[in-house]
Amino acid sequence: MARTQEPVKKVKEPNRLKQMWDVFTMTRKYDSQAIWWMLAGFILPIAVGLVLAYILSSDNLFGFILYIVAGVMAGILLVLIILGRRAERAAYSQIEGQPGAVGAVLKSSVRRGWQASELPINVSPRTQDAVYRAVGRGGVALIGEGPRSRTQRMLEDERRTVARILPNVPVTFLYVGPDPESTPLYKLPGGLRKIKPSLRKAEILAVSNRLDSLKKPPVGIPKGMDPSRARAPRPR
Repeated sequence: MARTQEPVKKVKEPNRLKQMWDVFTMTRKYDSQAIWWMLAGFILPIAVGLVLAYILSSDNLFGFILYIVAGVMAGILLVLIILGRRAERAAYSQIEGQPGAVGAVLKSSVRRGWQASELPINVSPRTQDAVYRAVGRGGVALIGEGPRSRTQRMLEDERRTVARILPNVPVTFLYVGPDPESTPLYKLPGGLRKIKPSLRKAEILAVSNRLDSLKKPPVGIPKGMDPSRARAPRPR
């Protein structure tokens, strides 16, 4: 006797509105100013739409309504953009200062012509200070994770290694740590993009391959955190 096949249960997708509410709740918890930025982002486009409606379509009801609707839609879009940015910043604030935080940012947020690994290229077993490396249009960026007084020497050692095999490639230092002049964790991707371009696309690949062939990362280094745990998902 043939067995009756049990119906396959469909996996219910998470409710998008609930996801957005969870992101908003998390952001508001860690960023008290987020709600005011979102409110301003919603009101400003509507105000602009009203002004344009009065100036350009005061005698046309259809055009008047169209400008207002456009302002509302633009306000909603701007709110979502602001929420995504503030949520990312709030999530990074939760892991800032922990070993591997820089690796999490390099893995999940570095784009636009930069190549980087979540694994550090050098780490202090005693203090867990680490050095990360990124290669892009700006050349080679060495990122110190920890107090500058302790990571400065580590960065200099790595710069000498790069200069020995790639003497014409510029090297830039970035510091992510407790010092006042250090780059905040959430600003690290922007800090990389601000570096003056000096390499072409083909040169980026060649430099990256040359550096990757030097040596393997040491055993026991702190791996970058799981991005799904490091920050809340962005609303779509």
